[in-house]
Amino acid sequence: MNAVVDTAASTFASRLLAWFDVSGRHDLPWQHPRTPYRVWLSEVMLQQTQVRVVIPYFERFVSALPSVRALAGAPLDDVIALWAGLGYYARARNLHAAAKACVEHHDGDLPRDLDALIALPGIGRSTAGAILSQAWGDRFPILDGNVKRVLARVHGIEGWPGLPAVEKQMWAIAEAQLPDDRLADYTQAQMDFGATLCTRADPACVLCSLQDDCVALRTGRVAELPTPKPGKPLPERRAWMLWIEDAEGRVLLQRRPPTGIWGSMWSLPEHADQDAARAWLATQVDADFDHAEPLAPVAHGFTHYRLLIHPLRWRGASASHTPGDNPAPEAHVLRWVARDALPALGLPAPIRKLLDP
Repeated sequence: MNAVVDTAASTFASRLLAWFDVSGRHDLPWQHPRTPYRVWLSEVMLQQTQVRVVIPYFERFVSALPSVRALAGAPLDDVIALWAGLGYYARARNLHAAAKACVEHHDGDLPRDLDALIALPGIGRSTAGAILSQAWGDRFPILDGNVKRVLARVHGIEGWPGLPAVEKQMWAIAEAQLPDDRLADYTQAQMDFGATLCTRADPACVLCSLQDDCVALRTGRVAELPTPKPGKPLPERRAWMLWIEDAEGRVLLQRRPPTGIWGSMWSLPEHADQDAARAWLATQVDADFDHAEPLAPVAHGFTHYRLLIHPLRWRGASASHTPGDNPAPEAHVLRWVARDALPALGLPAPIRKLLDP
């Protein structure tokens, strides 16, 4: 916590850019062309997801929705279907909401202003800085996980970077180290450096252009920095998922609430215990709860807890009433869906895997 921006900060950017010119990533799809919309989309997709995973999703997304206006005008179901598999679905909902806000308040464009960007759903200070620096070459810092790791090691910063005091110190250093030009390259260089060289495990210190000034390397604390978040065991939650098929093989799906996990997505009807599941089935479907086919539990991990899904399956069932073919977007609406139409809905990953023939 006693690290300060020293004389090394004045050469930090130049050395990082020299490394980037030789070893950085120059052919990522959002770099050609590097528009505000494409940069924004890539930054949101890259949150908690690796570049190699993001690339095909990015290319498919921009092919279907090539602009802010196209994204704003698309049905949320289509947006979520394009996102399905990337996880953290609040990111997709925020993208959609932010695009609508840009159409309403910014003439269909992303605003070239830090505060206006941060006011949009799903855009924090680091994402806003990445958009401004990469799309327009404006002089703003970023502070994603890769940058925090590099700063903690190079400057010997103690303390978990998620603590406000530690993060404030890192923001000050990140801003002090900004170069006067090549801001787009510098921003990409920071992300590439942390992702490919100054990695969490087994960093390539022998190849590092910053090694002469790295406090962690000099003091033998590379493996200790950044300070990890204090750990605690993940709680476990259980859910009973009802896999109900009619005589035609269609699956009964239910739209989830707009907030919470898998918000607004279509999924199997879910209940916290068997009594609730039994009561729901009795009012919605002509099927005997005790004749369900129990399937093997499915475990799925989230950031803050572990979900253990208990699937129960019925075949040849019929609904007590007929769900509409084109239901309104409210939560808890039911819908029969043919098996070949399931991929278009962008189901949650564990549900899609469960339903795959």
